[in-house]
Amino acid sequence: MALVGALSLLPLTGCLSVRTRAVNKTVVAPNVQQATLDELLKQMADRYAAVNTLNMSVNITATTGGAHQGQEKDYPGVAGYIFLRKPEDLRVLMLAPFVRSRFLDMVSDGKDFKLLISLPHAHAIVGPEVMTTPSKNGFENLRPNIIRDALQIPPVDKDDYVALTTNFRVLAPAHGHKEAIEEPDYDLTILEHKSGEPNPHVLDRVRVIHISRVTLLPYEQDLYDDAGRLVTTINYDKFQKFGDLMYPMSIFLKRPIDEYTLQIDVTKLALNQPLDDEGFKLVIPEGVPVQKM
Repeated sequence: MALVGALSLLPLTGCLSVRTRAVNKTVVAPNVQQATLDELLKQMADRYAAVNTLNMSVNITATTGGAHQGQEKDYPGVAGYIFLRKPEDLRVLMLAPFVRSRFLDMVSDGKDFKLLISLPHAHAIVGPEVMTTPSKNGFENLRPNIIRDALQIPPVDKDDYVALTTNFRVLAPAHGHKEAIEEPDYDLTILEHKSGEPNPHVLDRVRVIHISRVTLLPYEQDLYDDAGRLVTTINYDKFQKFGDLMYPMSIFLKRPIDEYTLQIDVTKLALNQPLDDEGFKLVIPEGVPVQKM
């Protein structure tokens, strides 16, 4: 305090001139809500349990590259469909622009996946979801589990550790306003005991979930690998209500190490419709070359 007081007197002595500069002004968001850790965990578990299947029409755009490559490539958006059936069945169908024919078909049961690509020439890729040898081309490291992680935020396991902190994010000014909005949030950090570590106090950060204190809905999920690296950031926006459930119609997925992003815009969504086994079967035609990962 003495130092601050002394500094405040310096301009009066003529020894120092103080310059003032403008900065962007922020205002705290109205209607900030309170929630306990138990309430946040229950809400997260309830949202996850409320969905057994997802049937969505989507438009997906992608960008690859970054600072390590020295360039970025933007790919045009393609329409398609994503089907999810718990516990881990997933199917992704992408349609070629204009002709609307299927050019990408991927299925997974949570352990193994099949990928059939029809254009520009037909070929297939099969292998386990767990990647053993990453490709230098980051986009080739895309696996079904990355899509699955983006579609739903799973609840915290009973053996995990959780830390609750508070922070804020700054949002662009609302229409007709000059001030940016400072929106408080809750940050849930989920940790687990480090695999193979004899010391029970050594933990791995698994993920961090950022929850708006205005809506009490998640707006970001950060995922980490065993080395403590941030491997995936998922942003959620444009929530719509389906019955009693709020679901994001905009999902932005970023893989900073692999240097690619996916923007998933949901154009139509049906929850908890029956999805049969046939919908998650993919037959690779005879004569199509198959690459095993």
